[in-house]
Amino acid sequence: MNPKKVVTWLIVAFVVFYVIQAPDSSAQVVRNAGHALGDAATSLASFVKSLT
Repeated sequence: MNPKKVVTWLIVAFVVFYVIQAPDSSAQVVRNAGHALGDAATSLASFVKSLT
């Protein structure tokens, strides 16, 4: 079996385990990631706007 495939399945299994064991914490992680992506998009838009 391909080692890359094994690692991928291990990561998926860990994420599923984490979500089942700590749903509130995993929801907070997703929320934080969403806020970080939103902030990055806002900063990038501001940068592009300042170029014009």
